[in-house]
Amino acid sequence: MWSDVPFEHPARFESVAMEAEKKQEIIEDLLTFSQSKDFYARIGKAWKRGYLLYGPPGTGKSTMIAAMANLLNYNVYDLELTAVKDNTELKKLLIEITGKSIIVIEHIDCSLDLTGHRMKKTEKETEDKNEEEKKENNLKDREGKGSSKVTLSGLLNFIDGLWSACGGERIIVFTTNYVEKLDPALIRSGRMDKHIELSYCKALMRKSPTEDVQKSISKLIQVLDEVKKEAATKKAEEESRVKHQPQ
Repeated sequence: MWSDVPFEHPARFESVAMEAEKKQEIIEDLLTFSQSKDFYARIGKAWKRGYLLYGPPGTGKSTMIAAMANLLNYNVYDLELTAVKDNTELKKLLIEITGKSIIVIEHIDCSLDLTGHRMKKTEKETEDKNEEEKKENNLKDREGKGSSKVTLSGLLNFIDGLWSACGGERIIVFTTNYVEKLDPALIRSGRMDKHIELSYCKALMRKSPTEDVQKSISKLIQVLDEVKKEAATKKAEEESRVKHQPQ
């Protein structure tokens, strides 16, 4: 059910725009996870880790995923939930995923009905919704189209259910532009173990090689100017001493 496509994204952590300390923290976390097989076996937990990347559009969430994959040399499985028929098909996809992999669900806030907080509905609201759904389903049937029936419960089982331990080490990455819309059960510790915020401010910290070279040249010129001034001052002092020597 998965199709193989060569992964050749050039992103590396060296090019990710982020504070050096935070970047190093993420790198160390990833490397520690990849080398912790015995630890997970000892504590009786599946060898997996969840990362939630959140922030405004265009702040480098996809680039971060590529950098993670290149750092660990892991395969990337891009999962589009709206294309999955139901929870059973989702479980089959999980079983087929190999070890040393990163499972990516981008824009989780836009995927199916996973952003609600499971609020109670009145009987009338439920009846009205069911009636609308019947009409929509009938229309889709006539048009020959299907709809995904993956539920929040099915996704939670996908992340840390019984079958989540199959296939060796795995990293699960969610991305979202609106973390506040997500159901708390989806992003709690144990499912999304590390939350990483990406913002425009951090993106502005990127330095190009040209900028670094220009700064180095400017600094070198400044040092040379100081050396010239110091040499000129010494020469002037020597000339002054010569003039004031007795004849």
